[in-house]
Amino acid sequence: MTAPLIDPFQRAISYLRVSVTDRCDFRCVYCMAENMTFLPKKELLTLEELDRLCSTFVTMGVEKLRITGGEPLVRRDIMKFFQSMSRHLDSGALKELTLTTNGSQLERFAGDLYAAGVRRVNVSLDTLDEQKFADVTRWGRLPQVLRGIDAAQAAGLRVKLNAVALKGFNEPELFDIVEWCASRDMDLTWIEVMPMGDLGNEDRLDQYWSLKDLRRQLAERYTLTDLTERTGGPARYVRIEETGQKIGFITPLTHNFCESCNRVRLTCTGELFMCLGQEDRADLRAPLRMSDNDVLLENAIREAIKLKPKGHDFDYSRQTVAGQMTRHMSHTGG
Repeated sequence: MTAPLIDPFQRAISYLRVSVTDRCDFRCVYCMAENMTFLPKKELLTLEELDRLCSTFVTMGVEKLRITGGEPLVRRDIMKFFQSMSRHLDSGALKELTLTTNGSQLERFAGDLYAAGVRRVNVSLDTLDEQKFADVTRWGRLPQVLRGIDAAQAAGLRVKLNAVALKGFNEPELFDIVEWCASRDMDLTWIEVMPMGDLGNEDRLDQYWSLKDLRRQLAERYTLTDLTERTGGPARYVRIEETGQKIGFITPLTHNFCESCNRVRLTCTGELFMCLGQEDRADLRAPLRMSDNDVLLENAIREAIKLKPKGHDFDYSRQTVAGQMTRHMSHTGG
């Protein structure tokens, strides 16, 4: 392994999130516009190029690889990529290969994912109400997602639910969602809605539900114990003593989690974003295609990591959406 990646604030970069496509079979209101213009396919990195890029990061110390989208499982032949990445699990260089999905394709791919070495998946699901699900995803099919979760658990995958906290939308379902996850032995992470992308018809201030308030509501019904564990991501966890389940909180707005940030994000076009909440980026596609020699690519990655900022600028104070990013979440990779 070459020298590890250390950013200007002495944080080791050990976690890479990779968007393998900007396409999705849903149109979630906080992630995409209803009529999205997707990237021309010729601009996307090939699966072989994604393999080379990810493999280079692994040689530079990345131990956790999370595949995202869009919806990663709608990318054609994506299982070939997972199967190829499994060699890094076999060698011990990669500690975890996982993905975030909307669950729509899990019924098809759960067994193949397990065979490729995936042991955990995060499923994005904000409501258990079929009509609300159709509303928030625009195109969504809740029964298909629920069958996907069934298939994932049957295949041996550990499923964690990611739910975006949306004021006035899933507030009434807080306890229903918690108890449904507990009944299925699934952990749950709540995420504050982030100011990503101008979607035209969405008021992010009206959507914003502080997780401080969500946690307060949980504490009124359950006994919560703070946990010190981290999974390599930004969530902070509690255990609900009555159910034994783990609840995570990702709070970019009420708590800036940047001090321990160990991750960068790679888009499906080869752009590396050093921070979800900043516009700084580096083009890795050019050095990737310029030479078969990985030295040029490694140098480009190191130069990019030197630009990693201390933190993001998300802020909803003073009733303005300060720090709003112009790109959609689907572009950066969840």
